[in-house]
Order: sequence, then structure tokens, then C-alpha cells
Amino acid sequence: MNTALRHWKEAATVILAAGTRHKLTVDSLTRCVDKGTSTPAISGHPNLPDRFDFDYEVLLLKRSGTSGFMPNAYVFPGGMVDPSDFSSQWLDLFKSFRSSLNFGLGFVKQPPETRPPIFSTDRKKLGSPVPGDVALRICAVRETFEESGVLLVVSKEEESILLNNNIENNRYSQSELTRITDLCDKSELAKWRVLVNENPCNFIRMCRELECLPNIWALHEWGNWLTPTGVYGKQRRYDTAFYICCLQETPSHTLQDQKEIVHFKWSTPSEILHSYQAREMWIAPPQFYDLSRMCRFPSLQDLHSFSRQRASEGCEQWLPVRMVSDSCYISLLPGDELYPEEGSCQMDVTLNTDQSLDEIHQGCSALHRIVALDPYTAAAVVTITPKYNHLLPFTRSILRTSSQL
Repeated sequence: MNTALRHWKEAATVILAAGTRHKLTVDSLTRCVDKGTSTPAISGHPNLPDRFDFDYEVLLLKRSGTSGFMPNAYVFPGGMVDPSDFSSQWLDLFKSFRSSLNFGLGFVKQPPETRPPIFSTDRKKLGSPVPGDVALRICAVRETFEESGVLLVVSKEEESILLNNNIENNRYSQSELTRITDLCDKSELAKWRVLVNENPCNFIRMCRELECLPNIWALHEWGNWLTPTGVYGKQRRYDTAFYICCLQETPSHTLQDQKEIVHFKWSTPSEILHSYQAREMWIAPPQFYDLSRMCRFPSLQDLHSFSRQRASEGCEQWLPVRMVSDSCYISLLPGDELYPEEGSCQMDVTLNTDQSLDEIHQGCSALHRIVALDPYTAAAVVTITPKYNHLLPFTRSILRTSSQL
């Protein structure tokens, strides 16, 4: 793999899905669960599942308008890796799990040579005794706490239960939905949140004093997105590990940090996509694609079971390659017929074309792309079979070019 990829800043994010009191109908389950090949189609108003089809909501955080990266965008909680996430001090806190493979996370079936660098890099050679799979999850838990106030940890009591009852295929597996642990009152938790925001090293101190561990076992590997070229400049390039976590219920103490994050929103995947297409909020391509995937599962338990079992398959690294024309812009993804050979290893690739959208699609049998007519009118166009037993995005509508709108 090209060492130029190491110029990306490493980050980790969590797709948080939390249960609501809404009950699913049999009809809503059968409408959405089909995982067949999606049709090569896009529209400003796709036939998405109804928001009432879902028994869960997803957390999105609105970035500040003054942010240097994706201002005003709604994103999943997460952020940049900090050296403290790889600190040797975690070894003592995780001592009960150190004899287990990857601290009880188990192994991934994906061959090491095809693993994305963010997951396959030997951290010991970089001076860290903490496995990368562990440190990235610690980062994701810490950043989620900093940005939203949602703290994903296990107490000492829960640690014992995890050790004694949930060993499955060399993996400490939580088959039930994750529960938010109340370690202390809200005021004390708020104080810790301020301290962790001031210095990420305080997250280690917090876990030690509150006698808890980051719940790395509740986070299931979901994907790996790299920032494309020509969007935010070379100084704003991120290699981001995506995880998914399914909570029993929506946390009552979600609160934006009023610094990087100015607003939070719990909504169903379908509702978010409808709001995006109605120009009420803007989401980036990774959020658009993954929320479209989640539309396959209106049931939180089904989503949890799928993500928990699929995680051991691994994932593919995706660096969108931008193709720009007069009528649209396209984010080509690996597997697409027009995706450049070794495109995922190239730092600066932007394709330009004079062709119309119909001409771009014509003659291509393998499609894996996000087509956008404008910042709010987009859809995934996919005819390939996803790798690593992953999901196709939900799309069932017809493309209308700008001249037809």
C-alpha cells in the first residue's frame, strides 16, 4: 500500500443508533429488509421507507459554521486520534483483557494484505503497546463523549459479566443492545467532559477514577472512508475508521459542546435523508451512503445482529474519486468501472468530462458511485455486489437530469 496514505490524519467515528418506543409492523419489516442489487437510479425524492417504519434513531451533530472542515454539515460523532489513545496507561486499565486477542475484540477474517492501512498498521513498530483496533475505538468513545456527552463505558460489575459470560469465537461479544451506564451524577459527568475536552489525557484519568472502561466491544467495524481530493485542500485530509453501535434507548443527556458542535439531532435514517433532500440540512457523502444502507434495516435488533456478525468480515478502504461535468459531479467508489486503477493509493485524482450523465452511465455495467446534481440532490448508484458481506444502499427511484427537473 502506498505510504503516501499516511499523510492522512487518522480519525474514528461512531454511527450511534438508539431505540425508540415506536413498534414496527410486519409490513415495514418486509418492505425494507431486501438486500438485493440496487437499481442504477437517482432522484431528488427517492422512494425511501417511511420514518415511522423505524424503531430507532441515529445521532447526528451539526458542525460549527466557523469550522475549517465541513462547516454546518451534520456528521456522526467522532474526531481525530490523539496520542493518549495509544498510551501504555491503558494496559493497566484493560489488564483483565490483555490475554485475549485484541483485548477481547477477536480477529477479522479479512486477509491482512487487503486490510485498510488504518487497521493493518503494526502499532508496535510505531511505539505503541496498544493494538490499533483498540486505540481507534478508544478514540471513537472519547470523541463521542467530548462532542455529544454520550459516554460509552462498562463499569467494573459489567466488566466481570463480560469476562464470565460472553466469550464467543475468541471474542467478548455483546449480543444484547448496549446500555448506557450511569457512573455518576450529571454534574460530575459534565465536569469530566470539560476536562477531557481540555486534554484528551484526562479520559484515561476519568476511566481510572470512575472505575470504568471504554466500551470497545460495543463498537462494530463498519467502514473506512478517506477524504477525497479537491474538496478541503491537502491540509484537511482524514483517514476515518467508521464503527456502529446500537443502544437500547436514546440517551437523555445528549448535549452539543457549543464549540465544534452547535446542534444535535436524533432522527431515523429515512427522516434524515428526507430532510437532506428538502435542503433542511446538509450531510456529506459518507453519511448519505451509510444512512442509505441503514434504510435496509427498520429494526434496531436486526441492524445490531447484522453489524455484530458482519464486523468480523472486515471492510474496504474507500477514497472517492471525483468526476466533474457541467451537469453533475460524481464520486466514484472502488469497484466502479471508471474507478482509476490503484485509485485508492493516489493522493490527487480528479477526473473531468464533457459527457452528459446519461453518456457517463452508458456502457458501464459495474457501477459504484454517488451522483449529485447539486449539493442536496444525490443518490447512490450501485450495480456491484458489496465486498465483505456488507449492505447496498437503499435506492429505488429514477434519475432525472437537471434539464428534466
